[in-house]
Amino acid sequence: MLKPFVKSYQERINNTVENVNFTIMFILGFSILGGLMGASFFQKLRIPQVLGYIVIGLIIGESGLRIINRSDVIALQPFTFFALGIIGFLVGGGLKGENFKKYGRQFSAILLGEGLGAFFLVGILVALIMFKLSHNISIAVATGVVFGAIASATDPASTIDVLWEYRALGILTTSLTAIVALDDALAMTLYGLGTSAAQILTGGSGSILEAIEKVALTLLGAVGLGAISALALKFILQKVHQPERSLAFAVGLLLLLISMAISLDIDVILTTMTLGCVLTNIVPRQSEKLFNHMRNFSTPIYVLFFVLAGARMGISRMPIWLWVIVILYVIGRSTGKMTGAYLGASITHSAPVVRRYLGLGLFAQGGVAIGLSIMASHHLGKIMVTENLALGDAIISGVAATTLIVQLIGPPTVKLAIKLSGEIGRNITKEDVINSWKVADVMDTDIVTIPENEPLSRAAQTFVNQDYLVYPVVNRHNKIVGILSLQNLKDILDDRDSWNWLVASDVMTPVQYRVVPSSPLKEVLEQCNQLHIDQIPVVKESDGDAPVGILDVAKVEQLVDKETLRRQQP
Repeated sequence: MLKPFVKSYQERINNTVENVNFTIMFILGFSILGGLMGASFFQKLRIPQVLGYIVIGLIIGESGLRIINRSDVIALQPFTFFALGIIGFLVGGGLKGENFKKYGRQFSAILLGEGLGAFFLVGILVALIMFKLSHNISIAVATGVVFGAIASATDPASTIDVLWEYRALGILTTSLTAIVALDDALAMTLYGLGTSAAQILTGGSGSILEAIEKVALTLLGAVGLGAISALALKFILQKVHQPERSLAFAVGLLLLLISMAISLDIDVILTTMTLGCVLTNIVPRQSEKLFNHMRNFSTPIYVLFFVLAGARMGISRMPIWLWVIVILYVIGRSTGKMTGAYLGASITHSAPVVRRYLGLGLFAQGGVAIGLSIMASHHLGKIMVTENLALGDAIISGVAATTLIVQLIGPPTVKLAIKLSGEIGRNITKEDVINSWKVADVMDTDIVTIPENEPLSRAAQTFVNQDYLVYPVVNRHNKIVGILSLQNLKDILDDRDSWNWLVASDVMTPVQYRVVPSSPLKEVLEQCNQLHIDQIPVVKESDGDAPVGILDVAKVEQLVDKETLRRQQP
């Protein structure tokens, strides 16, 4: 009798699993494609692409067509943590020890200035509004403290995405990267102390001393866990030399690290940021390629992360007084961060571009603030602000609305900051230079050729007088017929008497590889690497046998280094 029931139950379970899988795959595909199209549209308008991702999320999410609902976002929460982990890892990879030695005092002053500036200004404004609404000083101060603590957080994801998109490089970019990375730790500290104070003020349990201990353990746990993982990844990088396998090991380690951070209730971004920071400083050369591969690998993950961030912003049915708090929050937070950053930079005599423009890059607010608001709702969910609205719900709705507003203005202001500072387009790599050049840009046209009937004794003198290790051998029509290298001479070095009657054509080798001036430099260098060739003859475009120059790989590398440094200058 149970068989039909069990069979029916199993069929329902299978159908449910299939529907869930289909829904998740549809959301993933739809979000990535939609986000990329939105980014392309905004880029044509000269607006940062991250704004396109968020707007697409708003259109298809809670505030728009509801193609993605809250349950879908909750189902994809593990993916969101994975994206935050990658963001933290890549941000940490940009925190070089030499920059902290040089600018550590400035970073600390700016961090405290912008974080505390937003905390106090937002806290005071929100507390005043809440006191006017509730006539309860305890609830007013508690609400102000929590909103102020959340306001100190800056979203590293969208800020860093803009810096990467516009290839920014310079003191402002370095300072901005460091501040948004370290901002997490400050926001968590203020939040931990703030929520404990709010619970005490509203009659809950707990103490400030317990809050300090918890915050300290959380921060130390994140740093310790990240540092230990960095040592493990260092060992892996030293044993595994294939880039693809190194990337696979790094992703696997990141997933384990993120899962441990979540289970221990430790901040994911701070933990993975420590991993990236420690790794880039203990093995800078070996980790550089890994960070580049991870950045390329993370593109679709970034797209999906920001689309989902926009999709979960549901701000409908908010009361008027909460919108007033939202507006004052945005004004107070922006003013506090700009003023605090300016004061911190001025006190430490930072560069003029840092004093003037750093505050513009600190408007963005994202996953960290949303996460803190959700945590605050758990602690303060039973405190009623009005008859129909609890303090925890007011915090979630208010932070979601402020996040929406500042995410719309944040990326454009980051772009404005790096544009005004002249740092757009300066993050040039050697690969960029190589990709932009052809053989004609770097070949040596002062070529020396050796006639095929020239005695080896005279040909050897050419090697003594010139710098090259390879020379084209030409016939009487000046057509290349072979290559004479220093190795060819070494092979018959013991029989020096033969040099008087042997000629170049007797010991030359056939031309393995020749290029024309219009050949892309990248392809030529890759071919040289495969064939283990250091110098290559360059021949005419119209006549593949007439030499016009020679390409020296060592000299090319020197020219690329010089050009990279030149293009990185203001």
